[in-house]
Amino acid sequence: MSARPILGIIACSRPSGEEITQAVVNRYVEAAARYGDAAPLIIPARPDLLTPTEAAARIDGLLLTGSPSNVQPSRYGEPDAEGSGPFDPGRDMMSLGLIEAMIARGRPVFGICRGFQEMNVAFGGTLARDLGEEARALSHHAPADVDFASMFGHLHDVALTRGGLLAAGLGRDRLRVSSVHFQGIGRLGDGLAVEARAPDGVVEAVSATVNGAQLLGVQWHPEWQVDADAASQGFFGLLGKALRGLALAPAEKMEKQA
Repeated sequence: MSARPILGIIACSRPSGEEITQAVVNRYVEAAARYGDAAPLIIPARPDLLTPTEAAARIDGLLLTGSPSNVQPSRYGEPDAEGSGPFDPGRDMMSLGLIEAMIARGRPVFGICRGFQEMNVAFGGTLARDLGEEARALSHHAPADVDFASMFGHLHDVALTRGGLLAAGLGRDRLRVSSVHFQGIGRLGDGLAVEARAPDGVVEAVSATVNGAQLLGVQWHPEWQVDADAASQGFFGLLGKALRGLALAPAEKMEKQA
């Protein structure tokens, strides 16, 4: 039996009592291992102890997970305004450095929620910080008073870009997705292709192929109750293909992104 590819999964810095831990929620690890057939390896958000270059040399691909924290606005040229946190500076530095290092090695990067936003920032884009406001035509986050399961049970439709990587890979033109975010893409990063949009026009998925590295990020949560959703399983199936060096996008699309 051939060895499974090693998937680096970024950790977050989270408080645990009086101390700070490096943590990854199990559902990300389980979904990637089962449906991507990957061997997961957790990467601490401690670039002072492990550099992004050192980490990238040891993995075949990278998964950037969701998190309670937000990317610091100073990372995309805006002031770190009050109320725009919480922040995790170590995660920002490690994730953005890893994206660069993985692209340099021609290895895949997949992102979910915060990870999707990190990918946009890495490509020079910005983030919008008000998508949870009730005044919007579409709510991207459940009301504050619901329980945990109901928060992730907050759903809306997304339209997949015709001829795009996701539409081709999943064999779908629309999805109903778990939406749990107050922030999203503001200005799209240079070189990123839009793979999906919400009904209000918010970008919900992006892709790129740079230096042979295949990148795919989604704002929604395919890891949530993945066992019950074929499209979510398909997302991690695409991750598994990318880890094995298989092309995800149609040749025509890959030429446009080169």
